[in-house]
Amino acid sequence: MTSSQEPKPQSDPAHFFSIDIRVGRVVSVEPFPEARRPACKLRVDFGPSVGELSTSAQVTNYPADELKDRLVVGAVNLGRKRIAGFASEFLLLGSYDKDGRVLLLSPDAEADPGDVVG
Repeated sequence: MTSSQEPKPQSDPAHFFSIDIRVGRVVSVEPFPEARRPACKLRVDFGPSVGELSTSAQVTNYPADELKDRLVVGAVNLGRKRIAGFASEFLLLGSYDKDGRVLLLSPDAEADPGDVVG
């Protein structure tokens, strides 16, 4: 995927609003050598109502020390998906640059883990 991808067709707004998108804070980052593409495992705190969830993400353009404690945005109610034996519990949101690298969506510094995005 890149920024030049064609727009998707119109969708029912109710579908968008059924997705629980929240602010989270990265609490840990681990290598994920079992993944088919370069990736890492992230543990993210989504505040008291959701708690901590894990995911794998192709965010290898960020050093681990830049990811730790970073505020991120994730879809937390899409269910679990197994990736190379690892249970991914949420979808980390980002955009794709012209080279296909993931650029993480980041809320303002004043946001708190658990804040709802809408």
